[in-house]
Amino acid sequence: MTDRIALFLGALVAALLIADYALFDWANTLFLARKMLVLIEWLAFWR
Repeated sequence: MTDRIALFLGALVAALLIADYALFDWANTLFLARKMLVLIEWLAFWR
C-alpha cells in the first residue's frame, strides 16, 4: 500500500466518522461497534 492510498483511506474514514457524528449522532458507529463486539465474542468461542 502506498502512502497516497493510506492517506486517502485515512481521510475517508475520518470523513465518514465526522459525517456520522454530524448527521446521525454516532448511531451508525455505535451499531457497528456493537456488532463487532458480538463478532469478536463469537470468534473467541470457536477458538
